[in-house]
Amino acid sequence: MSLLELDGVTLKFGGVTAVNNLSMSVNEGEVFALVGPNGAGKSTVFNMISRFYRPVRGSIRFDGEDLLNHRAHEIANLGIARTFQNIELFERATVLQNLLVGRHRHRRSTLPEQLFFAGRIRAEEREHRHAVEEVIDFLDLQVYRDKMIAGLPYGVRKVVELARALATKPRLLLLDEPASGLSVEETQDMRWWIDDIRRQMGITVLMVEHDMGLVSKVCDRVLALADGAKLAEGTPAEVQSHPAVIEAYLGTSAVSKTANAQGERV
Repeated sequence: MSLLELDGVTLKFGGVTAVNNLSMSVNEGEVFALVGPNGAGKSTVFNMISRFYRPVRGSIRFDGEDLLNHRAHEIANLGIARTFQNIELFERATVLQNLLVGRHRHRRSTLPEQLFFAGRIRAEEREHRHAVEEVIDFLDLQVYRDKMIAGLPYGVRKVVELARALATKPRLLLLDEPASGLSVEETQDMRWWIDDIRRQMGITVLMVEHDMGLVSKVCDRVLALADGAKLAEGTPAEVQSHPAVIEAYLGTSAVSKTANAQGERV
């Protein structure tokens, strides 16, 4: 069953078409990737789903709900969380404090209750702490729990941003280049975490990623974009071997070489 559906979505910036008549669906429980050269429109798709941008045509639906009827600050409450290419964390706060921010959508208390720290507030705070500690344990962040973000290595910050997104307990997780800037070992860890996020937490994952090794290992389906338009869709192997995808990445000569090599093998 489709959890997320984009139908004929088009977005323009002045005379530039950033996304052109894009239709795609992400099934509940799968890991789906958007790939393509720089400037292909991948992150722009994320920004439309997050409601930072509004398409000029088309529809975006999440679990049957029209996302275009919602503002950006309402998207998390629907069960969608995301990470960013450029890490967006509160640098002068601790890891624990950053993760607690992710619990904001689950707060049920009123302002007066918060001001007087009523009994309900204390119970709710314990609930949020427990949820955050589960994420900290899941991503092996115990040693960093009380450390300031500003003093952490880049790779750890990437994991903390993932942790904050998971703290919201989303149904759909948008990962914008999760392996960017990571070492080989850190990328391997990210692979296992994405697998576990899907299998253990039951969260559907839509990711933008340039590391095709990671994409091949964790994704069920892939959609390749170029100049805002769909080039190919299918399994990672099908998309990587598609002539239009090879041309977009490497040029027409690469397509000819690939075709010749396949002919020689036959």
